[in-house]
Amino acid sequence: MEHLVSSWCNGRSLPESYILPPGKRPGKLTVPLANNIPVIDLGGHDQTDVINHGVPSNLMDEAMSVFKEFHALFAKDKAIETSKDPNKSCYFYTSSPNYATEKFHFWRDGLVHHCNPLEKYIQFWPERPPRYREVVGPYTAEVRKLGFRILEFTSQGLGISPDHFSSGLSENQTLLVNHYPPCPDPSLTLGVGKHRDPGGINILLQSDVYGLQVFKDEEWVGVEPIPYAFVINIGYPLQIISNGKLKGAEHRVVTNSNVARTIASLFFNPSSETLVEPAKALIDASNPALYKSLTYKDFLSKYIAASSDSKALEEVLSTTL
Repeated sequence: MEHLVSSWCNGRSLPESYILPPGKRPGKLTVPLANNIPVIDLGGHDQTDVINHGVPSNLMDEAMSVFKEFHALFAKDKAIETSKDPNKSCYFYTSSPNYATEKFHFWRDGLVHHCNPLEKYIQFWPERPPRYREVVGPYTAEVRKLGFRILEFTSQGLGISPDHFSSGLSENQTLLVNHYPPCPDPSLTLGVGKHRDPGGINILLQSDVYGLQVFKDEEWVGVEPIPYAFVINIGYPLQIISNGKLKGAEHRVVTNSNVARTIASLFFNPSSETLVEPAKALIDASNPALYKSLTYKDFLSKYIAASSDSKALEEVLSTTL
C-alpha cells in the first residue's frame, strides 16, 4: 500500500519508474476529439455512448461520489477494506496487479471486486465509506440490466440467438474503479496503456474529467464525457464471438496535471471454463472461423502473455495466420 500513487504523489516529480519508453509515451497531449462516436438513445425508436439507458441519474451521481470517497481514504483503510475475502474477490492495487514485476508503472490506483451473484460477494466489499454497499449494490444491479439489454441487441444485430450471452459468456461481472491523481508530467506517462479489454463488454461511467482516448485510423482521438451517458467498450472476446464482425476498441487513458479523474467500469466477462469461439450461426463454408476455440481461462493466459499487444494476440488466436 505504500506504493499507491495517491499516497505519495502530491508535490513529487515523476519517478523514473513511471516514465514510459519513448514509443509508449502519450506523444501529443492535445488530440482531436471524436465527432463520430454514436450516441445511442435506448429510450428512442432505435435499438457508443448510451443515453436514456434506465440507470437513474441520481444513482449514477451517488455511485461516483462514493467511488471518490473510497479513493480518498488513507492507504491503511483501503488495505483493510479490500482484504476481507481470503479468495481475493475484492482487492486493491496500484499501476496494475503485476506491480512487483512490471518494467514500468502506470499512474493509477484501482479497486476491483466481483458483483455476481451479489449476495455472495457484497459481504466482501468495502464498508467504508459507510454508504458504499448500499449505493454500489443497486448501481451494479441496474448496470447489469443495461448490460444484458446491450448484449441482446448485439445478438440481434449479429443474427444470432438473443440469449447467446445469457449464461457463461457474461456471468462473471467485475467492477473496476480506477483513480488517476493529478500527474506532474502527463507527457511522459499514462494512466493505462494502449490495449483492448479482455472481457466481453465494458460499461464505463466517466467523471466530468476527460482522459479516455481511442485509437482510430492510425491516430488517437479523445472521448469527451457526456453527462449521464455510459461509454460501451467492446472487448476482444466479443470480437472472437462475432467472428471479426465487431472489433475490440483499442484505447488508453491520459493523465491530467491539474485535477484527479475517477471512473468505474463494469465488465461482463465469461466464466473461466466457458468456451470463447465464433458463434456457430456465423460460420459456414463461405465464412470460415477466423479464431480458434478456447476456454476463457486459456484466452486470459494468452492475453497476459501478449502483454496486451493486439498484433501478437491476433497471431496466437487466429486460424488464418
